[in-house]
Amino acid sequence: MNSSSPIRAIVTGHTRGLGAALAEQLLARDVAVLGLSCSRHASLKQRFPALLEEIELELADTARVAQWVATDALRAFVSGARTVLLINNAGMVQPMGAIEGQDATAIATAVSLNVATPLMLASALAAASPDVSDRRIMHISSGAARNAYAGWSIYCATKAALDHHARAVALDAARALRICSLAPASSIRTCRRRFAAPASSSFRCARSSKT
Repeated sequence: MNSSSPIRAIVTGHTRGLGAALAEQLLARDVAVLGLSCSRHASLKQRFPALLEEIELELADTARVAQWVATDALRAFVSGARTVLLINNAGMVQPMGAIEGQDATAIATAVSLNVATPLMLASALAAASPDVSDRRIMHISSGAARNAYAGWSIYCATKAALDHHARAVALDAARALRICSLAPASSIRTCRRRFAAPASSSFRCARSSKT
């Protein structure tokens, strides 16, 4: 898709939940969206055929993600845009439970999906958009990044990593780049309903605006 929209957004995990809601809101505002997920969103594509591009990509497989970012797909999508936005939404809560019961493969998968892939995509977006005048990256974080909960050690640690990444990238003061790690209240309420654990709705946002 070669969109004429001046605003382009890349949304991971766009087929359900918060990711689907964000993609729908962006598309409704005539923002071109590149959805990255292991599946496609048929109804959104039907409603916004000219604005939505979808790539089926297993985001927990860092080797495949690395292969994809090495192509020209991301550069082609953002080419000619005035504003580009990356929303790192895809993530997983598992594995849960005490440390001695956590499966090693499940830990690796969670770290890949929750940390490695968002960092890879953030770097790739910055490299693919050197001439874009407004670049924005938003990590979807969690109250679990700022508050420790029993049984949530992997989720807490991986979401905290996104928070710290945003703070460090902001200190780099890259040209026309703003980065934020945000814990939406809606996602926190969902976690509370699912796992009956308290959570905080606070968030920190780091900004880099060097021109």
